[in-house]
Amino acid sequence: MKLVVDARWTRTDQHDGISRYGASLVEALHHLHPVTMLIHDERQLDLLPDGVPHVLINSPFSVRELWVSRTLNRLGADVVFSPLQIIGGFRRRYRLVLTLHDLIYYRHPEPPGFLPLPVKIAWRLYHKAFWPQRVMLNRADAVVTVSDTTRRLIEQHRLTRRPVAVVHNAPQPQAVRTPPESPAGGPRELVYMGSFMPYKDVETLLAGMAHLPGYRLHLVSRIAPQREAELVRQVPPGADVVFWRGIGEEDYQRLLDRASALVTASRDEGFGLPVIEAMNAGTPVVCSDLEIFHEVTGGHAKFFESGSAKGFADAVRAWEDDAVRADLVAAARNQAAKFTWQNSAERLLDLVRRMAQ
Repeated sequence: MKLVVDARWTRTDQHDGISRYGASLVEALHHLHPVTMLIHDERQLDLLPDGVPHVLINSPFSVRELWVSRTLNRLGADVVFSPLQIIGGFRRRYRLVLTLHDLIYYRHPEPPGFLPLPVKIAWRLYHKAFWPQRVMLNRADAVVTVSDTTRRLIEQHRLTRRPVAVVHNAPQPQAVRTPPESPAGGPRELVYMGSFMPYKDVETLLAGMAHLPGYRLHLVSRIAPQREAELVRQVPPGADVVFWRGIGEEDYQRLLDRASALVTASRDEGFGLPVIEAMNAGTPVVCSDLEIFHEVTGGHAKFFESGSAKGFADAVRAWEDDAVRADLVAAARNQAAKFTWQNSAERLLDLVRRMAQ
């Protein structure tokens, strides 16, 4: 069976969620079964695993995408897996597995900032109704999603007639460390990792800092200057907030190791990868009270009502009890251990093999 993975959504600078999902599955699949990657830019190889065969083809944004099935047919693909629900081509001779990560953009239709303007326009139109999604997903032979929460939403909205399998996100493997102590007399540190799109509700985190003297909030993700200026104006007087404007993996891990908590006020999520990464690192989690966060954390976190700045601050302070902290961190680490790229790759490969029979 020739398995081809569409790795053209891999970033060329620093992973986002979908880029990491695809690259991590390729890495894990590669050790279980031969894989061929599709790329459209040689620079993508810097963020993809070494030693995996690849084929350079058109960008998914190119008009040539309409005929990408011809390329895949010539490659002799038996099954093609895409980490998104978007891949072109007609008259394919291979099985196709598409991924729908979440339904966030139906409730929050602002498209990701990195997309070209014509794609942003198409994105908004696409998410005005469910029927285009149904057409897209029903082109596949099977659909993958990253959580049971999203799988239930797919079923609720009847988005596909195809079988839906859950192939979870997972944290990157990390050695178990003894967290270093913060400098004596220094602030307790909170970490936010994620985008600054409106549904992420970073505004609630900022407002909550008014109730958290002695704490410092690190906003570590890349951010557009205009969006940063908007958020800076909302920082309460005297609050300690640091904008990193992007962070490397090693710096991020060091920051997580010494943080009092990873925090998120998101109003919607498909999985919440930073949450599981923090749990895996032994870092407490404070998050909004969403179904998906209960699924991922197994309840081993401190929750607060979405939009409540005071609730957020109270949840942060609940971790100050050393006994509570020790018990919950241990339970959270055990929960995080259930999510591995090995397990996810095995689930995906089992699905692919059943389809290829």
